[in-house]
Amino acid sequence: MKRFFLVLILFAVTSINSQQIKEEFRAVWLTNVASTVLTTDQNIVEAMDYLASININVVFPVVYNKGYTLYPSAIMDSLFGVPVLPENSYMNRDYLQRLIIEAHRNGIEVIPWFEFGFSSSYSQNGGHIVAEFPEWAAKNSSGNLVVKNGFDWLAGTNPEVQDYMLSLMLEVLDNYDVDGVQGDDRLPAMPVEGGYDEVTVNIYKSEHNGNSPPTNKFDTSWMKWRADKLTEYLARWRDSVKSRNENYIMSVSPTPYYWGYREYLQDSKAWAQQNLLDNIVPQLYQYDMSNYNYALNQTYTDVGQYDPEDFFAGVLMQVGSYVISESLLEDMLFANRNKLVRGESFFFYEGLRNNNNALGEYLKSSFYQDEAILPYRNGYKYRPKANLINEDDDKVTRVGEWEIYPIQGFEGAIIRTNSTDPAALEYMLDVPFEAYFDVYTYRTPNTPWTKNAKYIIHSDEGDEEIIVDQSNLQLKGWHKIGTAKFSEGLKSVVTLDNSLLENGKYLVADAVMIMINRKLSPDVIVSVEDSEKEITQNLPSKFMLEQNYPNPFNPTTSIEYSVPSSEYVSLKVYDVLGNEVASLVNENKNAGSYRIDFNASTLSSGVYFYKITAGNYTETKKMMLIK
Repeated sequence: MKRFFLVLILFAVTSINSQQIKEEFRAVWLTNVASTVLTTDQNIVEAMDYLASININVVFPVVYNKGYTLYPSAIMDSLFGVPVLPENSYMNRDYLQRLIIEAHRNGIEVIPWFEFGFSSSYSQNGGHIVAEFPEWAAKNSSGNLVVKNGFDWLAGTNPEVQDYMLSLMLEVLDNYDVDGVQGDDRLPAMPVEGGYDEVTVNIYKSEHNGNSPPTNKFDTSWMKWRADKLTEYLARWRDSVKSRNENYIMSVSPTPYYWGYREYLQDSKAWAQQNLLDNIVPQLYQYDMSNYNYALNQTYTDVGQYDPEDFFAGVLMQVGSYVISESLLEDMLFANRNKLVRGESFFFYEGLRNNNNALGEYLKSSFYQDEAILPYRNGYKYRPKANLINEDDDKVTRVGEWEIYPIQGFEGAIIRTNSTDPAALEYMLDVPFEAYFDVYTYRTPNTPWTKNAKYIIHSDEGDEEIIVDQSNLQLKGWHKIGTAKFSEGLKSVVTLDNSLLENGKYLVADAVMIMINRKLSPDVIVSVEDSEKEITQNLPSKFMLEQNYPNPFNPTTSIEYSVPSSEYVSLKVYDVLGNEVASLVNENKNAGSYRIDFNASTLSSGVYFYKITAGNYTETKKMMLIK
């Protein structure tokens, strides 16, 4: 009876809000431990597309773990001679830059997560940080390095340690177009056993007439003094972040106050009372409803009531071999909604994808059925989805000779030319609002491609010529070619031509994309309607497979199809004996109408069939090749 009643409540809420976009926080942590999501660019692309399909709107990617950054850091290089975590999957690539592009393309905000915080290492006697700066180590009353639950700690009350962590966070904000920064149960934090290092003791003495701190680590005034130092640091951290951009999000995911203050000096109650955070996501990590309800209710009383609009729940979805059950997840999310908590963050991404995406699909079919904007963004989209156009779109004008080349581009095959006569593509885009935009091209590098692809960006401030090396094998996927200001409306955004093409080389064309640059347009207000202008325009209401055109054909024809919702699409061509002769599409597609060109130059004249399968929909049509 309980489950039936709850479903009725959910149905009623969904129906009432069906005409207005929800305001909910829906986040997930992306880790480099027990996860492969960050290890390849392909994994990142697939993950961001999937998260967007289930209406996640924030990701917290780890950028600091094991005492190292996971992005190339000039600060880490100068201090330790190691600019990035020394693992193969991170050494030769900037995963954070790729993730930002793919998340923002899907309208997902990116808040880098400094997971290790004031920890220096895990059971390594302080690791490389303490080896280089022994005075940074947290010390207990016996003068030994503080180790708690296996983690070695730095003294979070030491101003040099504080400056070190702040410098890393500001480095990310200065070098990447992110949406904020996040600390967690180790930032700002320090085990209650700490505070007896020489630097902290001297600061205490200077403020207490030369008296040493109490030897009792749980002394009330001594705990408060250390906790206040961490709170003061959080306030300084906030000031530094907001001085760069008021729209940057200050986020912390502490342990619940009733435990975190006593064990790690995290005074999250004071943080909420002083309004230091834009969102606070306590880690309510429990394995049953009794303990979850206690953690939720107590933490809301301790912290949430002071700033309920920015209070969200951290939910444990997976750790080790444990994966939350669908029924327990449902109960926890209902408990959040009943407490008027408008959203949650899940630890961690892999839990959504286990068992053929079971939990992710459950969220999509229930609580996350509709898109949502973030409650603390004042009713607008800070990160609207990108506006993009494929090279075969009707708004792309072709000049000269181009041929379809059967390798996978952004959507379908690419086109190329080696013509010595003039050849060009002009890309027209519906710019949804006036702002500065980053301009991207989709690249499929290959050694026969030109080193001198000439692009011209047509901005409101004039034309800019950019030369792109299309043969560079390191530059796959979306890459920025420039930043330009565009006013609202349909306009020519980019032109690509072959005027610099070398003999024996090919000029390649694929999709073009623009995304708002928030560093240059920090205060542009993007309404929900504006952000959806290009994206929702003419979305199909049903599955459809069109008759190919031309038909009969020789040797190229176009096939159009439509999908009303995100589905895995298969489009294949068969001969009259039922043998597969071509696979044109074999991937997940978002809702929309698509066209793909089929080149049958290697096939004999005759009748062929093309068949689409998408979800439960399947349809077959006949076409004729005449040579």
